[in-house]
Amino acid sequence: MANYGVDYLTLKVDITDVNTVRSMYKAVLNKFGHIDAVHIIPGINVRKRIEDYSYDEFDRVVNLNLKGTFIMMKEVVPIMKQQGHGSIIAMSSIRSVVVEPGQGVYAATKAGIVQLVKTLAAELGPYNVRVNAIAPGVVDTPLTQQIKSNKDWFEAYKSKTALNRWATPEEIATVAVFLASDASSYITGTVIFVDGGWTAIDGRYQPPL
Repeated sequence: MANYGVDYLTLKVDITDVNTVRSMYKAVLNKFGHIDAVHIIPGINVRKRIEDYSYDEFDRVVNLNLKGTFIMMKEVVPIMKQQGHGSIIAMSSIRSVVVEPGQGVYAATKAGIVQLVKTLAAELGPYNVRVNAIAPGVVDTPLTQQIKSNKDWFEAYKSKTALNRWATPEEIATVAVFLASDASSYITGTVIFVDGGWTAIDGRYQPPL
């Protein structure tokens, strides 16, 4: 692992398992004494039409994306309340507001995460703990290889953005750093869309203006 001149702790955690999440937070507290920010990233998607979804697939996606996020949030709440500060950052998606065939269950979990964020922000505001979500658009990662390998699919997603390109992982990470820092000290209960303008644009046709 790269050394960036900072102390760090590496742990293997299943965010759907309450006990392993508790153990993780305990280990972090034992090493560092406090938890300033939590960024909840894990998520999966099974691309199928709703009629083709199995109930096991539904449970897998909801259990990780929504319940896992809930567990990560819930278990850090007492710690941050006692500290009197903290920033919780969840990962939503453009699919929380716009969908396409095959995105139903995934989109439902990402919309659910937004409502968890808003509610928890209201509950933790008096304790100086902020809660926000990031909603990425299309990001160039190994997890999107299926889309990138299909030229028409890749180009369609690219052209849906105002910037006519996909995001890099770093462009999502910088927003997470911002939300974890004091630079965002008056931001809570909101969703920041890092989508290159995807959700602002209605269609891809350029009218002759």
